[in-house]
Amino acid sequence: MNHIKNYIQENKDRFITELIDLLKIPSISADKAYSNDVVKTAEEVKKRLIEAGAENVEVCATAGHPIVYADKIIDTNLPTVLVYGHYDVQPADPIDLWDSPPFEPVIKKTALHPDGAIFARGACDDKGQMYMHVKAFELMMKTNTLPCNVKFMIEGEEEVGSENLGTFVKQNKAKLKADVIVISDTGIIANDVPSITTGLRGLSYLEVEVTGPNRDLHSGLYGGAVANPINTLAKMIASLTDENNHITIPGFYDKVEELSATERAEMAKAPISDETYIKSLDINAVQGEKGYSSLERVSIRPTLDVNGIWGGYIGEGAKTVLPSKAFAKISMRLVPHQISDEITELFTKHFENIAPKSVKVKVTPHHGGTPYVTPIDFNGYVAAKKAMEETFGKSPIPVRSGGSIPIVALFEQELGLKSVLMGFGLDSDAIHSPNEHYGIFNYLKGIETIPLFFKYFAELK
Repeated sequence: MNHIKNYIQENKDRFITELIDLLKIPSISADKAYSNDVVKTAEEVKKRLIEAGAENVEVCATAGHPIVYADKIIDTNLPTVLVYGHYDVQPADPIDLWDSPPFEPVIKKTALHPDGAIFARGACDDKGQMYMHVKAFELMMKTNTLPCNVKFMIEGEEEVGSENLGTFVKQNKAKLKADVIVISDTGIIANDVPSITTGLRGLSYLEVEVTGPNRDLHSGLYGGAVANPINTLAKMIASLTDENNHITIPGFYDKVEELSATERAEMAKAPISDETYIKSLDINAVQGEKGYSSLERVSIRPTLDVNGIWGGYIGEGAKTVLPSKAFAKISMRLVPHQISDEITELFTKHFENIAPKSVKVKVTPHHGGTPYVTPIDFNGYVAAKKAMEETFGKSPIPVRSGGSIPIVALFEQELGLKSVLMGFGLDSDAIHSPNEHYGIFNYLKGIETIPLFFKYFAELK
């Protein structure tokens, strides 16, 4: 343990500087304008892996953005850990809500991060957390303490649904053969309350289009006689949930897993209250499905949310237009045993059924994912638990996350491997939002914990 802390202490300034350099590259996978930056980031990750001591390092082309692969096989008789992460980031919009430019990283001290936090797009999701593994690997190599084999698969399309990762995995099963997958794209409850994510919600993400007249109209000459697509879309969306915030799509809850009273009681032990949300988000009250706590609403219950809505005139000043079209992006977070394609089909059928005859509707699916639950009795989880106990000084709490990492279920299906979701971010890190950040404490704590995970997994295996 001393060699780990000593190496981090001696190199922490470099670790931070290297991450900042990586964060300066706007690797936005959703926008083709940044395609060159995505490739540049992949090359930078490749460079850092080589410097750390990895072998067979390559930037693998896909039909979309590339995947970085690397490995270090010290003994084929030893177990192998496959590290997954992603180097692509979300768009930075809305830019004007950032306190500092999203791709000009700055370190600021905050109440939650007295040691400072790096503010930049991708700081926590997932460049900072992915890079912890690169530096932890470097630490093990430089101190000659790598206890087992390691492989890296770092992709550039996670933020757009990992569109080509499935093909890559299917085509490279031998190359990716391992005993466990470790992923740091989740978080902990607090810096003094460690936790390990044991469940992820699935996802159905789609776009809807409502069309009225064949062109934009004068709202004075036509308003009242012709359907307004924005008004209609707003009413349709409002009808998708009832007064108890229960989703009204027929069949939506048919396969939802209901947890036992005992399991719900265990979840309730996590030190998270409604006041936590109210204070940190500056809201007056929480809201959600009746009969469930806020923690349950964001983890074990499915949801439906509008992620964006637009149409008509949104420029400065007034323009009395009755728009021809209105659009919305809608996501549904799913729980075991809901199936993404089935939910998408149920939504599409229902949305078409509730549309009035005065408009036409179109539903376009984007991407989805399968819910996932990690067992807490397999060696990977036990190793992560022991590692966190050593670095945090207390046992981590198993928690289910409200987020989705669709490829986790894919890994189990195609590679037959369980994943350990050992992240170090905080809910307050503003991922996908303006002013995203990642604590220096969390970054270094991850680098400290990961080598111990390798140590204990090698021993348990």
